[in-house]
Amino acid sequence: MLRDVSDVRPEYGTMLRRLHKYTWWSLAALSYLALIPWLQLAADDQEPRPVLLMTTIGAGVVVVVQRTRFVHHSLSQDHRGPTVEHVLTFAAVTAVWGYAVAVVGNPTSWAFLPGLVAGGVVLNTPKGRRLLTTLGLAVGAAGASLAAIPVRDVDPVGIPWFMALLASAFVLCFAALDLTQVWFWDMVVQLDRSRELAEELAVARERLRFAADLHDIQGHHLQAIMLKGELTERLIGRDDEAAREHAAELTELARTAMTDTRRVVHGYRSTDLRRELANAVELLGAAGIDTHVRGDARAVPPPLQTLFGALIREGTTNILRHSDASRCDVVVEVDSTTARIRLVNDGITPRNSGPGSGITGLRERFATLGGDVEGRVIGDGETAVFELGGHAPTRRRND
Repeated sequence: MLRDVSDVRPEYGTMLRRLHKYTWWSLAALSYLALIPWLQLAADDQEPRPVLLMTTIGAGVVVVVQRTRFVHHSLSQDHRGPTVEHVLTFAAVTAVWGYAVAVVGNPTSWAFLPGLVAGGVVLNTPKGRRLLTTLGLAVGAAGASLAAIPVRDVDPVGIPWFMALLASAFVLCFAALDLTQVWFWDMVVQLDRSRELAEELAVARERLRFAADLHDIQGHHLQAIMLKGELTERLIGRDDEAAREHAAELTELARTAMTDTRRVVHGYRSTDLRRELANAVELLGAAGIDTHVRGDARAVPPPLQTLFGALIREGTTNILRHSDASRCDVVVEVDSTTARIRLVNDGITPRNSGPGSGITGLRERFATLGGDVEGRVIGDGETAVFELGGHAPTRRRND
């Protein structure tokens, strides 16, 4: 139901602790209304009966103590429902109310007793059972007053049903008042929880973004390093000069990978789409794949350069890992509303050409800007090709 204020974060702790104290005191302070019957007896010109006086004082003290305990309990932890203590306390003060109806000329103020206790009992009741519990307590208080009417030994005030309605009204009034106060506290706590969840979600999204960038960079560079390493191995003993050149390129690739990784870690990495396309052509060419680029990468808006750069890296890595391609076409298309880039390669195996986690991550990143990524097989058998395409609006929808 509610959580204790000690669970909240430090930055909001002071505010919520104050609200928690206000809620507790506003609910607990109402219990002192139980002393009104005693004050009424003290202000009466007639000498009250000793039994009535002691009963009224005792009932007032019981209501103050028990309601304070019930309120504290309800604001501290969850509850399964009214306990034996709740039932016995309400039954005792309801009996005092019935006794007052029987012996006091104007017992109106005694209706505070069952009402105050009923509010505390309802606070400790699960949400799905509160209405039924409140109605049951109201019926109990009304029944006690109706049962006491026939044995009144003083002049009647009003009609018997007035006393029953009065007791029921007090029970309903205090239950509604207490629940409203607790509802307000609960809403504030829920808002604080929502703020925490929003911050945690933002952190999780940033981690996913960082993981996607790191995956793109490391996958791309490691694939290039592996190809250069295999080529260097084949050239050793056959063309040592070429092997040394490729070994130097291998070292430069590793150095570039380290630099790009540092930039990602510090959040400063920006992608130039033309550079990514040039790297893709060079890398695919080294693997013996004839690559052609159609379109001007400079036409892609700067805010989309990084996004489409990730698409090029992912597509290049997939071609090298999952195909025996001999040709790859990269098409860049930009109009007044949409930017599109497609990579089409042959040499794929249709049954093994489903999208991987990299494409799924790209699709999520494109979706944040209103775009989409699609990977599909065109044709079948030896003529099948795989097309990876992404599109995104060149302008925000609210522009």
